[in-house]
Amino acid sequence: MSISIPKRAPSRAPDPAGSPGTASTFRALMLRLHFYAGILVAPFILVATISGGLYAAALTIEQFAYRDYLHVESTGEPIPVAQQVTAAQRGQPDLPLAGVRPAPGPGDTTQVLFTDPTLGEEERLAVFIDPATGAALGESAVYGADNALPVRAWISQLHKDLNLGEPGHVYIELAAVWLWVIALGGIYLWVSRYLRARRRNTSTSRLLTPELAAKGRRRALSWHGAVGLWIGLGLLLISATGLTWAYAEENAGAVREELSLTTPSITKSLSPTADTPSTQPEGTAVSDIDSVLAIARKHGVDGAVEASIPATADTAFTVTQTRESWVFSTDTIAIDGETGTVTDTVRFADWPLAAKLTSWGVQLHSGLLFGLANQLALLALTVALMTVIVRGYLMWWHRRPTRGSQWAVGRPPARGSVRRLRAWHLAVGAAVVGTIGWFVPPLVVSLLAFVLIDAMIGAYRRSRVEA
Repeated sequence: MSISIPKRAPSRAPDPAGSPGTASTFRALMLRLHFYAGILVAPFILVATISGGLYAAALTIEQFAYRDYLHVESTGEPIPVAQQVTAAQRGQPDLPLAGVRPAPGPGDTTQVLFTDPTLGEEERLAVFIDPATGAALGESAVYGADNALPVRAWISQLHKDLNLGEPGHVYIELAAVWLWVIALGGIYLWVSRYLRARRRNTSTSRLLTPELAAKGRRRALSWHGAVGLWIGLGLLLISATGLTWAYAEENAGAVREELSLTTPSITKSLSPTADTPSTQPEGTAVSDIDSVLAIARKHGVDGAVEASIPATADTAFTVTQTRESWVFSTDTIAIDGETGTVTDTVRFADWPLAAKLTSWGVQLHSGLLFGLANQLALLALTVALMTVIVRGYLMWWHRRPTRGSQWAVGRPPARGSVRRLRAWHLAVGAAVVGTIGWFVPPLVVSLLAFVLIDAMIGAYRRSRVEA
């Protein structure tokens, strides 16, 4: 009688994601990439997240901190804008006049803008005027196209480069370029884990809600995955708008034009002709500002606007709608102050689609597009992302060996997935990474650093085994 001895099933390494079975090659690769990116880049993302949360609240902070400059309690019909500008000039007789932002509504102040050579790049001096009385309420430097006051400008720079210059900019950019990679990888891993569990009829596995009864690492994983899935779309949107914003600011010339990120510019120069002579003597432009604003309103450029005041007779006034909450288009018009002729118009509707999306993305990223609701959503996203990062490190802590060195840390997922990929997989992957790296080099540089670190760890462990 023969006795058949059952063959032992091949041993299976535990699935690091928490479900039994051997992960697919691609899933194993994504798991290892997600692990290393999470461990090494998460501190960068955490710092960027905290500064981003402050940035989302910057508009509200500014309104509170500078309420005596931005708002007035006096009532009554506003005096002509020309008189308000003249009142501001009396306090700054030596500075060139740059423009004016008339009070957009009752209770708001008018901002008269001057070019001050003692200020930094993209900075102007704003004098705040009570539109009903013409009284000057104070003055302050303002920054950028949004006229950010010092507190908001400092927070903005903190989020941009941690107020450290180029090293801080690289730090924040590294967080932005990896955020979408980590978010996409995490979504893929969490959804695939759920689908694998469903195929195995694991009733405890959940997709959209955490396992409240779970303990230890499983509980941390449950919260990490469920919350990460809920905020995944928001993280991808924030990463995309942040990178697009940075790219639009830093890259000019042919590449920017090729991507249609360049916004159309308006022509300010006045060419003297028989029909529109430009003989207006210098110094009389301020007196024309009220009629120029009325013409702009007649042509649909109304609401909150900034009007530039020309310094020479051969330059037109320009009136531009400023970026405000729930305002999705900003038009610009150029007007000859002497004749009242509209010399050029740039409508937001005529912008390239990519330029429109960039503008909306910048406003969404800064918490301006949808006002207070936008800011609260960004703050909620900030808090949620912080909890996801913390629970990611808790999972790493739970994976540490319970015996041996007190410096032991959680082991990474099993290596070797790259060697199991087919040649065409590697070719496609290299092409994708190379294409992305062409636009965002920090991603590829840091990825190569991860590969180098992983190789060094592997070599060290092999040397210990051999010893």
